[in-house]
Amino acid sequence: MSSAPRRLSPEAARDAALEAAAALLVESGPGAVTLKAVSARIGRTHANLLHHFGSAQGLQKALIARMASGIVKTFGAAVLRVRAGEQDPREVVAMTFDAFGKGGAGALASWMILSGDTDALDPILTAIHDLVEQLAENDPPGDRPIKEQTLTLVLMALGDALMGAPMARALDLPRDRARELALDALLGAPPTAS
Repeated sequence: MSSAPRRLSPEAARDAALEAAAALLVESGPGAVTLKAVSARIGRTHANLLHHFGSAQGLQKALIARMASGIVKTFGAAVLRVRAGEQDPREVVAMTFDAFGKGGAGALASWMILSGDTDALDPILTAIHDLVEQLAENDPPGDRPIKEQTLTLVLMALGDALMGAPMARALDLPRDRARELALDALLGAPPTAS
């Protein structure tokens, strides 16, 4: 007796596919985020995923939009806690670096750029823009503007996700040195000696 896959609502099926895509991204990189691999992971057909996403590119765009939403929500709450003195800025740096590195956002963004699909980055760029605009309304006086802090932090985290480990090895620096430099930049402090 064969058991058929249980029926899922369209929203549940999309969520299951995006969770599987995120897991594949972290485990094996952006090239592993295919309709075939995701459908196999969740026990659905290729046609089912085509219905929900239209193509592998559609799946990847939906994945980056979901990741952007999660990153921005977490980052926004953390910045507000830092401003209130309830959280260490190191944690914001760690969250950002982890989202782009361990979370796979850096690899997926690079994959999209290299494949020529720069429009796929719109959800993350829009989400970051909207958050920064909201946070900029209450920029503390004397601090570097949040827009500049965000640009510095995101670009450093993205660069670290892509080349951090080999670059640190090549320069004979500790692996987490880029995080320390990002924190220095965020706090406006002069770089510390390594």
